[in-house]
Amino acid sequence: MTAARVIARLAELAVPADAIHLQRYFKTGPGEYGEGDVFIGVRVPVIRQAVRPFRDLAEDDIDALLDSPVHEHRFAALQILVAQYPAESERVVGQFIGAMQRGRVNNWDLVDSSAPYILGPWLVDRDRSLLFALGESDDVWERRIAMIATFGFIRRGDASTTFELASVLLDDPHDLIHKAVGWMLREAGKRVSADALATYLDEHAHAMPRTMLRYAVEHLEPEVRAHYRAL
Repeated sequence: MTAARVIARLAELAVPADAIHLQRYFKTGPGEYGEGDVFIGVRVPVIRQAVRPFRDLAEDDIDALLDSPVHEHRFAALQILVAQYPAESERVVGQFIGAMQRGRVNNWDLVDSSAPYILGPWLVDRDRSLLFALGESDDVWERRIAMIATFGFIRRGDASTTFELASVLLDDPHDLIHKAVGWMLREAGKRVSADALATYLDEHAHAMPRTMLRYAVEHLEPEVRAHYRAL
């Protein structure tokens, strides 16, 4: 198994018409958040199915995929890392962080499909200062990684870091961070503590960007949503 084999398999599955749609959907135009990213037209469910035979891919080959200009190659590499995480957690986390630092985890689907299943679980019983450092980064993808990684804690019943990071990112200028924070707050309320979410919203709803607040309260009863939106 090699990176070249993965690339060849994805090329077989590529649909040119889908590539055009994906280029638009992931905002690859000049000045957009995915500027310059390249798509060949393979949808997420197809990639996940395609990489299953490659779960034992070697580290160097995974890095070759991560460093590809093709979005689907990077997505495939991250899905392989997620599959390898339980057995080789230390190596996988190091490889994920290296890819992040090289700017290869650089769109929201790449972040959301990997950070909660690699970085989050790794930090459950460890010092979480890395996430707060990422939360202060100038790079939007590193900030999103920080927030979305907390889903790994939420799934284990711990929303403390989610609420702390939400406050760090409350004034973030980017819509993709507003969505990430709101989503994680919603999950914290649904999976860990509705009361803790209510307490957080009582204190911060008045200062939250509209999109962030909308995501955070969308699972609440209509009258409760209306109350927080009115703040």
